[in-house]
Amino acid sequence: MSVRLNGKLLLVSVILLVATFTTVFRSNDVNAAQITVRKLTLQAGTTDGGSKPGGVVKHQFEFTIPSATAVGSIQFEYCTTASGGTCVVPSGLDTTAATLTNQSGSIGFTMVNTTNGAPYITRGSAVSAAGTDLYQLSNITNPTTTNYTFFVRISTYTSTNATGSPVDTGTVAASTSTQIVLTGIMPESLIFCTGATITKTAGIPDCTTATAGAISFNQLFSPTDTATATSQMAASTNAASGYSITVNGPTLTSGSNTIPAMTSSGVGVRGTGQFGMNLKLNTVATSTVAVGAEVDSAPDGVNLKGQAAAGYDTVDNFKFVSGDSVANSANGGAGPTNAQIFTSSYIVNVAGNQASGTYVSTLTYICTPTF
Repeated sequence: MSVRLNGKLLLVSVILLVATFTTVFRSNDVNAAQITVRKLTLQAGTTDGGSKPGGVVKHQFEFTIPSATAVGSIQFEYCTTASGGTCVVPSGLDTTAATLTNQSGSIGFTMVNTTNGAPYITRGSAVSAAGTDLYQLSNITNPTTTNYTFFVRISTYTSTNATGSPVDTGTVAASTSTQIVLTGIMPESLIFCTGATITKTAGIPDCTTATAGAISFNQLFSPTDTATATSQMAASTNAASGYSITVNGPTLTSGSNTIPAMTSSGVGVRGTGQFGMNLKLNTVATSTVAVGAEVDSAPDGVNLKGQAAAGYDTVDNFKFVSGDSVANSANGGAGPTNAQIFTSSYIVNVAGNQASGTYVSTLTYICTPTF
């Protein structure tokens, strides 16, 4: 009987032992549900990139809270490991200056960040927070280790001070990263070309399209009609004071015979010896077929500053003085400009006694930027 009694006692002890183990296991399971669809996005701060080691940046948390249980606070615990054991704050991380700068979903929270690496947000009372939420924490200093993964354990609480058993939990990961530093140099720049014609490529004047500069007037010279011709040039520069374009060369000559240059701006007069030019779209008051074009694209005083210069900027008025500035980038104040196309319009009027011959003028346009 004593053996049986001992057997019974042994049996009771085993049963009690099993019952005790089961009770302990359940007491450690707080029944916290898993926070889902969770992520931490490292966003740029005022000066630092989001994942810069040691950068002062923004940490934006987005997640879905599964429980309908009222939530009074949410803690963000920064750790070197994802879960289990004591949370060790990553080296260099600093959350003590963090502020809550954006929130959506379940709102009404304010920031509490007295403990480095374990800030939490709180509100006056616990309210159901089930659903998708977003919280942006600014002025967080990233861990200082480069290419380093750290973890944030997110826990929701019924309490308003992140104490007690968590309602829901979840972990997110993020990493600092080596910054890629790209360096390039924009040198002092001047793009300038001349030709009979210049066209645009994708809306931009393209000097590779410039045609040859051998140009003939549209008709034989005559005292009864004005002969015309055009050439084009394009220019752009990043010079701080922009550019000036001058025309250089002689008037039209044939041997010892010349056609007088128009040394002051004026209208063309048929039957009078005149050689002149301007950079405008002229009218039939000048010639039977209107000659010329306006600057293309038109100056706007900001990105497009090229314009015809004084003396060469009036419709149906012409001038030619070697060395004169005929265009500049001074629209809205001298400065850098994107590319534009200028059309130079040339006119010739001759007197009835103008000597016959082939008249030629070789003109050189010089574009000078001032850096």
